[in-house]
Amino acid sequence: MGKIILTGDRPTGRLHLGHYVGSLRRRVELQNSGEFDKIFIMIADAQALTDNADNPEKVRQNIIEVALDYLSAGLDPAKSTLFIQSQIPELCELAFYYMNLVTVQRLQRNPTVKAEITLRGFSENAAEGDTTQRQGIPVGFFTYPISQASDITAFRATTVPVGEDQEPMIEQTREIVHKFNSVYGPTLVEPEILLPDNAACLRLPGTDGKAKMSKSLGNCIYLSDTAEEVKKKVMGMYTDPDHLRVEDPGKVEGNTVFTYLDAFSRPEHFSRYLPEYGSLDELKAHYRRGGLGDVKVKRLLIAILNETLDPIRERRRYYEARIGEVYDILRAGSDEARRAAAATLGDVRRAMRIDYFDDRELIEAQARQYAEKNRG
Repeated sequence: MGKIILTGDRPTGRLHLGHYVGSLRRRVELQNSGEFDKIFIMIADAQALTDNADNPEKVRQNIIEVALDYLSAGLDPAKSTLFIQSQIPELCELAFYYMNLVTVQRLQRNPTVKAEITLRGFSENAAEGDTTQRQGIPVGFFTYPISQASDITAFRATTVPVGEDQEPMIEQTREIVHKFNSVYGPTLVEPEILLPDNAACLRLPGTDGKAKMSKSLGNCIYLSDTAEEVKKKVMGMYTDPDHLRVEDPGKVEGNTVFTYLDAFSRPEHFSRYLPEYGSLDELKAHYRRGGLGDVKVKRLLIAILNETLDPIRERRRYYEARIGEVYDILRAGSDEARRAAAATLGDVRRAMRIDYFDDRELIEAQARQYAEKNRG
C-alpha cells in the first residue's frame, strides 16, 4: 500500500496564517514532493455543524471561502483530491461502528475535546439565564474524535499533517484502529502524525499575543487580507510591553512579531528588505541589547508577509472569477473520495461479518442447514 495523506479544515470562516503555517503550506509542499500516492483534502462541513447546528448558513457560505483559500494557497486538484465531508455518507456509517469501540470516559479524557468544549462555551451546568455559556454538550461535538477517526481511516491515510493541538485526536484514531483490528482482524491502517518542522509553526499566536490565532477571538491575519489590512494588523501587533523606548532592551521570547518572523522569514529577506542585518539572529541580538524600535521590525514583517501573500492573492482573484469551476472541482473530488471511502467501508463490513447479501458462503450454509432440518 502506498503513502496517503488525509487532512482538512472546518468551514467556519476564511483560513488565516495560523492554518497556513500549521498545515496548509506543508500540504502544498507534500503535494509537490511526489512522495505520496494520494492526497485527500477535506472541507469538514459535517464536523463544523457539530457546534453550528443552529447556524447552517454560516457553514454553507464558508465552503467556498475555504475552497478558494485551498486553491489560492497552491493546492492543485490534479494532484490533490479536494472534497466536502458531508457528501461522503460512508463516513457516518464508519463512525457509527467505531462508537462501539470507545468509552464515554475515554472521550472525556481527550484534552483536545476538553479544550474545545471550554473554548466554545459549552457547559452541562450553566445556570438558567446564563448567556455566557451554551447549555449542554451536543453529542455530535463530544464524539467528533470518533468522526475524525472515520475520516482518516476511510481513506487509508498513512500520514496526517496537523498542528500539535491535534495530537490527542490522532492518538485516539490509532487506538480505534488498534481496537478494531484486534477484534475483527487486520483491516484498518494506523496513521502517523506529521507535525510542522519549524517550532514557530506549531501554534502561531494571534496578533494580540494570545496563544492561538482564532476567528472567534478576532486576532487573525487572513490569507485573503489585502496588503493594507496586513499592514494595519501588524502595526497593532503585540510585542514586548516593557520595550517602551527605542533604546530600551527588548524581549524576543513571547514577542509576537518575532514569532512571526521565525515562521516566515528567510535569509534572502534581509538582503531584500533590511540589508544592514545578515540574518534574523542579528536582528534579535540588536533588539535584545536595545536601540532597535518595534516599528522597524514590524515594517520588515509587513514586507515579508505581503511577499508571501501576493501570489496567493493573485490565484484567489483567478478562482473568484470562476466560482462554477471551483464547485466542479469539489464535485469531482467528492465523487473520487466517495469511491475510496466505499471501498474501505466494504472491507469493514466484511471484517465485521455484516456483509450479509454478499456472503454467499453464509447464505448457502444456512440454506443447507434448513434443508436438512426440513428433511429430518
